[in-house]
Amino acid sequence: MILALILVPAIAGLLAFLIRQDGLRRALLVLTALAHAGMVGYAWIERPGSLFDGWLALDPIGLLFVSITSLLFLAAAFYGVSYLAHEEHGAKKDIEENLFFSNAPEQVFTGCLLLFLSTMTLVTVSQHFGLIWVAVEATTLASSPLIYFHRHHRSLEATWKYLLICSVGIALALLGTFFLAASARHVPIVVADLLKHANGLNVPLLKAAFLFFLVGYGTKMGLAPLHTWLPDAHSEAPSVVSALLSGALLNCAFVAILRMQQVCIAAGQGPFGQDLLILFGLFSMAVAAVFIVGQTDYKRMLAYSSVEHMGILALGVGIGGMASFGAMLHAVNHSVTKAMLFLVAGNILAAYKTKATGEVKGLIRVLPISGVLWMAGFLAITGSPPFGVFLSEFTILKSAVEQGHMAAAITFIALLVVIFIGMAGVVIAMAQGEPIGTPPARPRREAILAVLPPAVLGTIMLGLGLYVPPVLTEAIRNAALALGAL
Repeated sequence: MILALILVPAIAGLLAFLIRQDGLRRALLVLTALAHAGMVGYAWIERPGSLFDGWLALDPIGLLFVSITSLLFLAAAFYGVSYLAHEEHGAKKDIEENLFFSNAPEQVFTGCLLLFLSTMTLVTVSQHFGLIWVAVEATTLASSPLIYFHRHHRSLEATWKYLLICSVGIALALLGTFFLAASARHVPIVVADLLKHANGLNVPLLKAAFLFFLVGYGTKMGLAPLHTWLPDAHSEAPSVVSALLSGALLNCAFVAILRMQQVCIAAGQGPFGQDLLILFGLFSMAVAAVFIVGQTDYKRMLAYSSVEHMGILALGVGIGGMASFGAMLHAVNHSVTKAMLFLVAGNILAAYKTKATGEVKGLIRVLPISGVLWMAGFLAITGSPPFGVFLSEFTILKSAVEQGHMAAAITFIALLVVIFIGMAGVVIAMAQGEPIGTPPARPRREAILAVLPPAVLGTIMLGLGLYVPPVLTEAIRNAALALGAL
């Protein structure tokens, strides 16, 4: 089952490079997404065993995050069918001069999208820290062509920045892996083995390994100050890709950090990692708040919002206890909400042909469904009740107060208020007012596949604020227990 989760999208991705018919290739994308979601669903019922001496295993943390990835990819696949049918991806002359087939950009896009799913799945099921490093690097390579899909000079700049900065981060993570191996001596650097022999680890080397992991994988996660690739990549990538980058890819780097924190906790060094996570978490939120206020590009605004929420995840795990449960719940809530917002942003961009916030007015009149989803998504992502993000943020805040982290709690609240005000000024101005143009733009009929996926994600987003199913609560609890919480 674990191998199938990795190989099915990988094989489908390779096939997509060979298929010339658009319809057949898009069908392959949707069928693979359905197959992957089906296998993940079955894993909730019948947990697959480990493979290759524990190198691959689906533990509670992996199950939670592969489920998020599969859900978002399923929504992105259906949205992508409509997106690919209407999206322009460079001048035909350029395409014919530089690629073998006239439809090659879509072939590359679909193939890389499926390979992206395969590599993200590999991250979530990897238990060997060397394999985790390979898998995280593979996600970078698979997703880079997706960012360059529009073949614009800004897309090229964003792609190179993504590659260069993430390569620096992954190099630091590799150094951390070396320190971890030195700390473990002759113990395999597999999570289960390290937890079993945690008392024998060399503490100074283990601390050095955690530092390099946090900075290295934190770069890919979007934690400040090495987050600078994220706004450009999320802004210039196609919206369907931005949804996966923000909702799924950032989680993969978070999983790598969680694995390392598991080892530190088992070795009695949990407080060392927690203090650093709190520091990086609050700093990331502060940086995001600075750039969200007065933001003039709505996709960049969503990108900085992702920096904020990655900071919240780090903060929750850093506080520990019930806050770790809140962080795992927040990972679910943020992923669903942010993916929905980026898909809606794609609809806005398609209608208005601009990412400038000042040029988008009367959204609710021009795109009634997307406009409502845009406003609901804004309320959700800023932690307004009754949406799921409010519940997870409140859990983290409550735990911080109960554990005496008053300075962190006060800073947390203050930054959330600033970010709410900053986003409100942008989103409300876009949704209200008279549509720009002469004559004013009229309401448009929105394609079903353009609004159904974000609408489904929006329903989940609202539902998780009103009721968290017991099966999901148990999965989140198990993931938090793996971090020594509760």
